[in-house]
Amino acid sequence: MRTVEGTSTRTDTGRAATTGEAGLSPGGGLSPGGGLSEAAGRDTAAQRRRELAAFLRSRRERITPEQVGLARGPRRRTPGLRREEVAALAAVGVTWYTWLEQARDIQVSAQVLDAIARALLLDPHERRHVFGLAHATDPAPGTRCPVVTDAVRAMLDQLEPLAACVQNSRYDILAHNRVYGLMLCDLEAVAPEDRNCMVLSCVNEEWRDSFADGEGSLRVMAAKFRSAMADHLDEPAYRALHARLMRNPQFRAHWERQEIIDSTSRTKHFRNRHVGLLTVVHTDLWLGPSHGPRLVTYTPADAETRRRMERLREMALEREAERAAERSVGGDAEGAEVCAA
Repeated sequence: MRTVEGTSTRTDTGRAATTGEAGLSPGGGLSPGGGLSEAAGRDTAAQRRRELAAFLRSRRERITPEQVGLARGPRRRTPGLRREEVAALAAVGVTWYTWLEQARDIQVSAQVLDAIARALLLDPHERRHVFGLAHATDPAPGTRCPVVTDAVRAMLDQLEPLAACVQNSRYDILAHNRVYGLMLCDLEAVAPEDRNCMVLSCVNEEWRDSFADGEGSLRVMAAKFRSAMADHLDEPAYRALHARLMRNPQFRAHWERQEIIDSTSRTKHFRNRHVGLLTVVHTDLWLGPSHGPRLVTYTPADAETRRRMERLREMALEREAERAAERSVGGDAEGAEVCAA
C-alpha cells in the first residue's frame, strides 16, 4: 500500500522517501539535480517547435499568391508563398519568420501568431492547432470556442425558461439562451468583444442597474477575477482584460483590496426592466476542468419568478420573429433592385 503524508511518500516497505531523495521531484521525474525532468521539458518544447514549423510550412506552401492579392510573376518556382511574402503580410522580420519555420528556440508572442495565422488564412481549427503548439492563448475576439458545440447550444435552448449561458474563466459570455439575453440587459445589442461580465459591470448601465447591489456585485466580480487570474498571469488575453478593467476607477479600487472569492451556488436578486424583480438560484456546471468553461444557470426560486422568466422568453421570441420579418423584407427589396438593374 502507498500513502502520502506531507512531502514524504511511504512505500509498502515502510521506508519514507522525501521528494529530495534520489533526485525525485513531486511530479515523479528527476529533479534538476537528477537531470531527467529538465531534459524531458526541453525535448517537449523542441518537439512543439518542430511540429509548429512543419505545420506553418505546409500552410504557406498551399496558398497561392493570388489568394492574398500578390502577383505570381513569370519566374516563380516556390510552391505557394515565399517566406518573405508571409513575413511582409504578417509585418514581421524575414529572418525571424525563417527561424520560426526552422524550429529555432525563439520567443513567439500571441499577437505575432495572430498576424501569421491571418496571413496564412488559417481557419478556426488551424488557428487552435497553431496556438496549442505554441502554448499560447488566441487573443482574437470572437474566435469560436470549441466548448460551445451544437449540442451545448441545443441544451441552452432546452433549459428555457431558465436563464443560462456558457462562460470561461475570464467571464467572457461565449453563448447564451434567449432568457439570459434579456435578463440583465439586451445582450444582443452588445458588441461581441464587450460580452464579458466584468466589462458589462463597468460600462453597461442597464447591466449594472439590474443588480440589487451593483457596487457590491462589482466588488465580488473583482475578487473572482483575481482568484481566476492566478493561474493565467502569463496569458495575453487575461492581461489585456485586466488592463482594460483597471482603467475603471471603481474596479481598480476593488482590485486593490486584494480580495479573492470562488464561484459558489447562491440565491440572487435581479431587477429586470421588462418584468420586475427576479429571484433566482445561480449554479455553475463545469464543462471541462475546474476553473475552465462552465454552464451557468439561473433557476427561478419561486413561482412568480418563473412566470416572469417565461414572459422574458415570449418577448425574446417576439423579437426574433420581428427581426426575421425585417430580414425577409430587406431580402425581397434587394432582390427587386437586382432585377430592376
